[in-house]
Amino acid sequence: MKMSKRVENLPPYLFVEINRKIAEKRAKGEDIVSFAIGDPDIPTPSHIIDKLCLAAQDPTNHRYPETAGLSELRQAVAGWYERRFGVSLDADKEVLPLIGSKEGVGHIALCFIDSGDIALVPDPAYPVYSVSTMLAGGRPYYMPLVEENNFLPDLDVIPADILKRAKLLWISYPNNPTSAVADIDFFNRIVKFAQQHDLAICHDGPYSEVAFDGYQPVSFMQADGAKQMGVEFHSLSKSYNMTGWRIGMVVGNAEIIDALKRVKSNLDSGIPQAIQYAAIEALTGSQDCIQEHNAIYQRRRDLIIDVLNSVGLEAKPPKASLYIWAKVPEGYTSIDLATDLLEEIGVVVTPGVGYGRNGEGYVRLSLTIPDADLAKGLSRLSGWHSKRSQHKANK
Repeated sequence: MKMSKRVENLPPYLFVEINRKIAEKRAKGEDIVSFAIGDPDIPTPSHIIDKLCLAAQDPTNHRYPETAGLSELRQAVAGWYERRFGVSLDADKEVLPLIGSKEGVGHIALCFIDSGDIALVPDPAYPVYSVSTMLAGGRPYYMPLVEENNFLPDLDVIPADILKRAKLLWISYPNNPTSAVADIDFFNRIVKFAQQHDLAICHDGPYSEVAFDGYQPVSFMQADGAKQMGVEFHSLSKSYNMTGWRIGMVVGNAEIIDALKRVKSNLDSGIPQAIQYAAIEALTGSQDCIQEHNAIYQRRRDLIIDVLNSVGLEAKPPKASLYIWAKVPEGYTSIDLATDLLEEIGVVVTPGVGYGRNGEGYVRLSLTIPDADLAKGLSRLSGWHSKRSQHKANK
C-alpha cells in the first residue's frame, strides 16, 4: 500500500522522538531526569476533580456531547475573559470549546488553507502551526524570532509576493519555546498589519496564567479590532494542571468560530460532558490555585537559571510561560548538547532546532519537573560542567 504524500512528507512530532529515547533508556534501567515536556507535575486542584467525579455519576453525561459544548461552559469561558481581561464575548457565537487547544490549532488551517496557500508561521515555534498548514495542502512561510528583536516577528521584511498568497498569521505570547512576552502595542500592530493584508490572525495563548514577579500577560483579544481579524486559542491545561483532561477553547471572530465548528462537527463528537463541568468549576471557582502554582514554578525557575548560568548555558529569567530558553555553550549545536546531556548524565533537554531553524543555538527546559528530580538534574548539570572544565584544563 502507498500512503498519501501529506503523510510521507510529514516530519515526526518532536516529543514522540524524545519520549521514545527516554523510554529506551529507562527500559535499560537508566535513571533519566527530563526537563523536556511542559506537562504540569502538580495535580489538578481537588475542587475541580470533585466536580468531575460528581458529574461522571450523572447518566446524562454518559451520552454524546454537542460539538459546540455546553452552553454553561461557553458562558463560563466568556465570563472568565470578562473578569480576567475585560473582554466581552458572545458565548453563542464567539466561544468554542476544544478537545484541548492543540486540536483546534491543528484543525484551523482547514478553515483557510487551500492547496498552495501560505500561512505566516513564527520560527522557532510550536510545531503544530506549520504541520497543520502542510496537512491542509499549504506552505508555511517562516518568520524568524531572534533575540535582537525580543523574539517578536519583523513584519516589515516579509516579501510582498508572500503576503499576497498568505491567508493566516500565527503568533503566540507568552511564547513557546522562547518564553518571550508581548504587550498590547504589539498586538495592536499585528491587527493593523492583518487588516492591511487581509490576513486572519491566530493567537495561541495557553500560558497567559503562568507568570512571575507580579507580571500579568495581556490577551490578543484586548487589541483594537482583534475580534474583527482573528481568534485566540487558550487552554485549561497549563492554568489548572488539566493536560490529561484535554479541554481548551478558542474565542474571537464569529465567522472563524463558525467555520471551525463546522470542521469539528464532521471530525469529532465533542468533549465528554463530565470534563466540561470540571472546566466550568475551574473557570468559575476559586482562582487561588493559579498563584500557588506560579509560586512553585517561580522558585524552580530561579534555581534552574542560577545553575544554567553557572555551567555556561546563558539564560534570562522569563516573565511568563513554563519554559527557560537557554543558549548552548560555544562549540555545541543544540542537538549535540541535548545528546551529550542525555548520554553522559541522563538529563533530557529539548534541542531548539526542533522548533525551527532559528531555534538552533538554544535548548528549552521545562519548569514542570518534580522538586526531587529538579534537584537531581541540577546536581548532574553542575557535575557535568565541572568535568567539562577539568577536561579543558588538562588539554
